[in-house]
Amino acid sequence: MSMLATTEQMRELDRRTIEERGIPSLELMENAAREAAQAVVDLVGPVKGPRRPDGVIGSAVSVAFVMMEDSREPTPEEQREMEAVRAIVESKNTDPTQRIAVFCGPGNNGGDGIAAARILLEEGYRVRAFLVGGREKMTPDAKAMEARLIEAGGVLEPLDLEDRRLAAWLGTCDCYVDALFGVGLKRPLEGDFLAAVQWMNGRRAPVVSCDLPSGVDGDTGEILGQAVQAETTVTFTCAKPGLYLGAGAGCAGEVRVAHIGIPQDLVHQMIWRGPEPIELRPDYMHWNLPRRPADGHKGDFGKVFILGGSEGYTGAPVLAACGALRTGAGLVYVGVPREIYPIVAVKCQEAMAFPLPEEYDKLLEKARSCDVAVIGPGLGRHPQMERLVRSLLCDLEIPVVLDADGINALSGHIDSLDRRRATTVLTPHAGEFVRLTGCALPIQDRVTAARTFAKDHRCTLVLKGRGTVTAAPDGRTWLNGTGNPGMAKGGSGDVLAGMIAALLGQKHLQGPHATVSETTALAVWLHGKAGDKCAQRFGEYAMLPSDLIGMLPEVLKENEERK
Repeated sequence: MSMLATTEQMRELDRRTIEERGIPSLELMENAAREAAQAVVDLVGPVKGPRRPDGVIGSAVSVAFVMMEDSREPTPEEQREMEAVRAIVESKNTDPTQRIAVFCGPGNNGGDGIAAARILLEEGYRVRAFLVGGREKMTPDAKAMEARLIEAGGVLEPLDLEDRRLAAWLGTCDCYVDALFGVGLKRPLEGDFLAAVQWMNGRRAPVVSCDLPSGVDGDTGEILGQAVQAETTVTFTCAKPGLYLGAGAGCAGEVRVAHIGIPQDLVHQMIWRGPEPIELRPDYMHWNLPRRPADGHKGDFGKVFILGGSEGYTGAPVLAACGALRTGAGLVYVGVPREIYPIVAVKCQEAMAFPLPEEYDKLLEKARSCDVAVIGPGLGRHPQMERLVRSLLCDLEIPVVLDADGINALSGHIDSLDRRRATTVLTPHAGEFVRLTGCALPIQDRVTAARTFAKDHRCTLVLKGRGTVTAAPDGRTWLNGTGNPGMAKGGSGDVLAGMIAALLGQKHLQGPHATVSETTALAVWLHGKAGDKCAQRFGEYAMLPSDLIGMLPEVLKENEERK
């Protein structure tokens, strides 16, 4: 688990490091540049030396690049340009040394790129650095790095993509470095910056982004018009939320967190110990599931009550029940409308299905006998059912996981949630969250939206989507780093609801160091990890929500304590 930093936190962290701790900004920039340069080396490999020509490749590209739109004979000047372009492309045959193009903005992120260009040049790569934007806007640190680049034999060139010779050289590059913007961008890309991003995205060579892919909002993951599609993002000191949220996560590629010399005690003081930290659960865990007590019985491992199902939606409560059982629940009861009970009963083997009694008191008694309830999977939006949901919320004193139509039942009746004294976990996707809160789609800042709702209504909120956000009522927030688009199929959320309930119901998992929100975030991580294993085995197109359940034994076994 690692901590994420907002763009405002990073600016303040940089300021305090430089002003209060006396660490030179150029030292931080140099360290950042070395990390970015290493990412380039990892992609393109060690420097390749010149060799003798062994055949002509790419000449068709060079000719096609400069062919005239009509059939007239080229002028002598055009002919010379064609030959120059051809020579640039064909020179890769005699000198295969990797070519690196570094696109630098005028700010300090551009300074990182300029320094990275110098480092790569000194190591023997063919490197050209290009300034995008006005030279008059360059920061003092960026200018200082340009001076070092010149001393090393390089030059910071203006970027002119209309220049055919330059475009031909760029087209032969083995890697691009995106150092246009850092964490400060909050407006859509335009002009030369947009053209540079479009150029990088239109090539096959990989891109290394410095701190953030240019065009991604570091706090929300929103794409500001267009954004760089990076192969690797080297983010400095702390990862940023936008690298794991929404479309921004799809632009980041492999995320590497590089420590560039900012004191760790300052990071802990400002971010780890902040009043509302944002934690990341990435593709690893530091907290394993404890061993189950040797003398435990099924009652110790949680009795889960599930209310769901309706005509045409008989699978949802069954998936929730199977998710709960596979995650360790001792007993699972599935209450469904009487008209679909025969179908659900056939589908349930380990879970115990029962038809909903006509008397509310009998249903309430059944639910109260359990340790945790899941309300909503496939329940439908009949007014009678929605009233039942709200009544149970008011009367139950056990933890409730509210999913799907259970959440929809609160639309216009949020007071039913506010009156609860017991734990409540809500697991909406974006559409359900919009119906619940009245906000608009798309949700621009999912972290703030989830955190605000959880605090205002004293609940745990799981806002599902790319980089699922789990928000606690005390302001702490977790982003999930597992999962993939293959999980975007009806039924996946039902499995998650059952998993959350199973973990909340097991007595040996509860304690002072495992809050409801933390346990919920763990369930989200395990759910996504199972999805990633399904994608590896079946592919994102073919995998099913039931495959998630089948993969849970492998995931849980990997995360059990062995001692």
